[in-house]
Amino acid sequence: MKRLFLASAVSEVASDIAKKIDCKGLKLAFIMTASEVEKGDLWWLRADREALVKMGFNLFDHTLTNKTKSDVKKDLEKADVLFFSGGNTFYLLQKIQESDSAEVIKKFVEGGKIYIGSSAGSLIAGPDIYPVRFADDIKMASKLKNYKGFGFVDFMVLPHWGHEDFKKAYLDGLIKSIYNNEHKTILLTNYQYIEVNGDTYKVEEVKHS
Repeated sequence: MKRLFLASAVSEVASDIAKKIDCKGLKLAFIMTASEVEKGDLWWLRADREALVKMGFNLFDHTLTNKTKSDVKKDLEKADVLFFSGGNTFYLLQKIQESDSAEVIKKFVEGGKIYIGSSAGSLIAGPDIYPVRFADDIKMASKLKNYKGFGFVDFMVLPHWGHEDFKKAYLDGLIKSIYNNEHKTILLTNYQYIEVNGDTYKVEEVKHS
């Protein structure tokens, strides 16, 4: 049965997710591919990593960049949990396509590995990433074949709703791009996450001061 936790910022909701998983001793693949083209201080990546370690996961780093399908299968089969970090969603999808690893990852998740997404990692779990072009630089992935995500869920997750840093992206086109979109859309604040169990899901709200 599929089990996913889709967040805007895992660091803000990790303590609540930890109540749903017996994390101690579980091996977690920290897949940071999406962050590889991001510039500046990647404090949000460090914050997610620290939160996951604090939850009790036995974490190891991984990237899909320059990997083959067999590499990805070998590297990730030892993991109990697959974590996809934030960053550029288009770049992440291009690396998934270049490594031909989508089906490998889908089989792992459908076979019982837990999937945790943060920002781009949550977006890629849905059916389509094209609307996020108003937030992510699509030029970072000039070799994309299409915009299809993993399709673990039948809705699109748009992260960081209400956050000042993303206000311009939402107002400049992101809202308009999803208005007539064929897929359901869920806007997530940094203090919410979606828990998916099989074909059912619910949005959880985490209290913050």
